[in-house]
Amino acid sequence: MSSLFLPLLGGALIGVSASLLLLLNGRIAGISGIAGGLFGAASGDRGWRLSFLAGMLGGGLLLRFGWPGALGAPHVSGPGWLVAAGLLVGVGTRLGNGCTSGHGVCGISRGSRRSLVATLTFMAAAILTVFVVRHVLGGAT
Repeated sequence: MSSLFLPLLGGALIGVSASLLLLLNGRIAGISGIAGGLFGAASGDRGWRLSFLAGMLGGGLLLRFGWPGALGAPHVSGPGWLVAAGLLVGVGTRLGNGCTSGHGVCGISRGSRRSLVATLTFMAAAILTVFVVRHVLGGAT
């Protein structure tokens, strides 16, 4: 398959799944909100959250084992970096009142100004991080 086709297909699937969750369940597909809501959710609200997260994990695992080259090689420099990255993502989603999927995919499509500002902030931080790692610290290109 074309290297251009797969990202387009992935983006379309994300958009369709976010739209279906909103249309059929009245819920926004922000992953941090879905995962975080598991802990404080009423028992009737846990089922769809668990199903959504299990579908994401299951889809990734199916892809990993059914088509190993599709996801590329993992870029983990050790368990310490993995834990640090996870903690930073968790803190960032709490500070930003959501994650990139909630703000970038769902918030902007609903016309949320707060989500537009959050997404622009995420992108600026990502651009700055890549620049610093590649050009200031001399990391891999």
